[in-house]
Amino acid sequence: MAIIPEDKDWTWVLERSCPECGFSAATATPATAATTIPALLPRWQMALRRANAEERPDPGTWSVLEYGAHVRDVFDVFAARLDLMLNEDNPTFANWDQDQAALDGDYSALDPEDVSKELVHNGLDAADAFGAVPENQWQRRGLRSNGSEFTVVTLTGYFLHDLVHHLHDVDA
Repeated sequence: MAIIPEDKDWTWVLERSCPECGFSAATATPATAATTIPALLPRWQMALRRANAEERPDPGTWSVLEYGAHVRDVFDVFAARLDLMLNEDNPTFANWDQDQAALDGDYSALDPEDVSKELVHNGLDAADAFGAVPENQWQRRGLRSNGSEFTVVTLTGYFLHDLVHHLHDVDA
């Protein structure tokens, strides 16, 4: 069975805590991202070291490896979106199809150790990028391709939720 493409609009996590993972975006800022991301990376490293990291728990759910590769790429996607918001007025983000990215990147065939190293590298780069945003730029705006509007602060909360939620997904 193939993975069922994700079609949920998760922007509601900006309004209330996630009942699945418990994350609350209400306190997220670029400054907290700079410390939260590095604190989460060891949990990803441990998960990717599991003996069964390449195995899907069921045919319709990503393996730890696939989730790790996704998060590795999420760091780059959100750092790029942040850069757009800081350097352009009201940019619209290109659509990123995470399911197509998984197929194109052949996530299931990757080496967990390589993904772990890349995830840490990308995560630290993203932490640096978010941490470097001066507070007077936190209200800069950007639009997702579906029209959802973000500020730098709400983008940060949305982004951090993704990282925490996927740790919950892989029980790490």
